[in-house]
Amino acid sequence: MNVYLTLGAATLLALLVAATGWLLLRRPGRADSLTSLLDLADRLENDLKTCRSGLQQAYAVMSINPDLPAAGEEDAQHAIDAGLRALLQQRLWIRDRLPHAKAHEVDEARNSLLSARARLRPLLKALSQAQTDLDSAMRDHIRRDPDA
Repeated sequence: MNVYLTLGAATLLALLVAATGWLLLRRPGRADSLTSLLDLADRLENDLKTCRSGLQQAYAVMSINPDLPAAGEEDAQHAIDAGLRALLQQRLWIRDRLPHAKAHEVDEARNSLLSARARLRPLLKALSQAQTDLDSAMRDHIRRDPDA
């Protein structure tokens, strides 16, 4: 009977070790968290730069005098610069704090980046539509008045 008890205990221990290993493999490690956060930061930075580029193009098309900023252009530039500065702060946090961060702090950082991208997405869509509309209006204007 002791043989069966020992065999059962050994089997139970082996199952516990296997289950623990499986759970550890399923749980994303710090390297995965770092990669994920940096990837999100890269995507947000790309979104902000796309927004800045689109705004510059739109203001250039609408500008009467290219040497003077259009109304709202400086405010838009300051908003994008503030977003890029905030993103830099987030990257520094990732670099400096992630190795010692608690799981909820990592989740908060990820959620912050995802939230920023979600808020920026409709603005990028609206900017793209505005650029399309401006391009169309410029083509119509050139067709109507070829000397302009």
